[in-house]
Amino acid sequence: MTPAQLSRTVLHTVRRAVEDDELCVAVPERVKVRTPPRPGCGDYATNVALLLARGARGSRGEGDALGIAEILRRRLVLAPGIARVDVAAPGFLNITLEGTSHAQLVGAVLSQGLRYGHGDALAGVSVPLGAGDEVRAALVAHVVRGLVDATGGVVVPGDGPVVRAVPVSGRDLLTRLGPDAARWALLRPAGHDLPDLDPAHLLSQREDNALFRVQYAHARTRALMRNASQLGIIPQPQPQPQPQPQPHDAPAEPGAYRHPAEAALLALLADYPRTLEAAARHRAPDRLARQLVALADGFFRFHDACPALPSGESGESGESGERKPSAVHRSRLALADAAGAVLAGGLHLLGISAPDHL
Repeated sequence: MTPAQLSRTVLHTVRRAVEDDELCVAVPERVKVRTPPRPGCGDYATNVALLLARGARGSRGEGDALGIAEILRRRLVLAPGIARVDVAAPGFLNITLEGTSHAQLVGAVLSQGLRYGHGDALAGVSVPLGAGDEVRAALVAHVVRGLVDATGGVVVPGDGPVVRAVPVSGRDLLTRLGPDAARWALLRPAGHDLPDLDPAHLLSQREDNALFRVQYAHARTRALMRNASQLGIIPQPQPQPQPQPQPHDAPAEPGAYRHPAEAALLALLADYPRTLEAAARHRAPDRLARQLVALADGFFRFHDACPALPSGESGESGESGERKPSAVHRSRLALADAAGAVLAGGLHLLGISAPDHL
């Protein structure tokens, strides 16, 4: 279940509670869900009960919010794909998805590949877009057209997007930076920000270069897949067991996506379709670029904390390791492969290469 699907499930739950006269509130147009800021608070959280309480006539504030949250909790926990719902003061709903949802997400990414996140989220929506002669405005408009097309919307004549112009020509940028760095320099900053065009920043192969991190993260996922293939290990997402109280030092179940770094990476993958929709709707490719940076950073944290290959097998050499591959390795390889697919798909939408070696 993606965040967009969960948002629709929560909204449907509110609507049904109103129709059944269990709640007397105005049904919102949409409901937002977010990844909780702290581990242990479920997979997603929503403040919909607080918003409904504020809009309710005669509301008593927090007390009403907690009451509304409890009504929604009892209904949401019965919805397919949801394992648990907890109410937290002053009225948040913390939602834990069924274990199979994580494996299904990874499987969905792998089956859709570069087209993961594409769909009809903007079906029936017209996005006004103008054409510009200035190099940055023209590039942003071109990428926005691709984003709108990928999310099912329609581009219609209009103004913008409005961006700060750069004092160089496209030819000069290509000469100084090359196609990938030139596109990244113009697309990553928000439209009102002036791009950094310094080759020393954009062409360096260091961690402070965001484009390098994104491309290198993709290359690392491909290296993992090559090494796994040499070892005969087939990536396979494994369903996570239903959450049960466990001691802090209890070992993880085989194949379960339980580590915080795994959960964080899964949340970024799940949020990617919504990022594409927002980038298209708001004519803001920088939103996609920032999501790719977050995804790359999330992958590196996962890569360092959760070995996807048996001991001694994480390098390019393919030397024999000390441990045999397990369900944990197969599931982590599948997650890494999915992260690589999303990184490549996002870079493709920006018109930037996703090299297998870097």
